[in-house]
Amino acid sequence: MNLFRSEEHIQRWLGRRDPGATITVAQLSALAHAWWSDRLAPDWQPHTREQNQAILDELELAGDFWRLP
Repeated sequence: MNLFRSEEHIQRWLGRRDPGATITVAQLSALAHAWWSDRLAPDWQPHTREQNQAILDELELAGDFWRLP
């Protein structure tokens, strides 16, 4: 993971390479909270693939990169 201050900074760093997926720090924070916030619950169970995909969908993280196999 790399953090950048702007789209222009990303483009300079990438040069001709494909950027893959990029998200804002706010999106990253929301993803981390949704993905990990229940881990300390006494009755915690691992998320299913469908639950994890629902998290990504709810956060509107779309595209091939965000499709779980």
